[in-house]
Amino acid sequence: MATGLIKRLGKMLTEDLEVLEDDRVERECAGEGAQRAKDCTRGDEATMVGELRSVQTGSRGCGSGVVAEFFDGSDTVLLKWLGRSRIPGIEPGRKVTVRGRVATADGMKVIYNPYYELHSAQE
Repeated sequence: MATGLIKRLGKMLTEDLEVLEDDRVERECAGEGAQRAKDCTRGDEATMVGELRSVQTGSRGCGSGVVAEFFDGSDTVLLKWLGRSRIPGIEPGRKVTVRGRVATADGMKVIYNPYYELHSAQE
């Protein structure tokens, strides 16, 4: 047991902080039994659990809607809600479950108008 602790501490001291954060997110999301973003391809109906890294909102007039960068530790997927100026609860750092059909746009995975479920702040 002590050997495992020493290995983890050594890894924490020598590994890039971004890699450690990615590992943390992937471990937490894998426990939910959802699909991993890196395993999803265009046309798949996917259910994924992850965190929102960034959220951009546009005015109703410009039609851009709400765009969120979703990350589950394995890959990034853009979530685009068309025709919305903002969505309460959709904010950076929030853990969510999303479901929808995976598409691709400009080389990125995208889910348009995904179903989403916000996780409580304690999770």
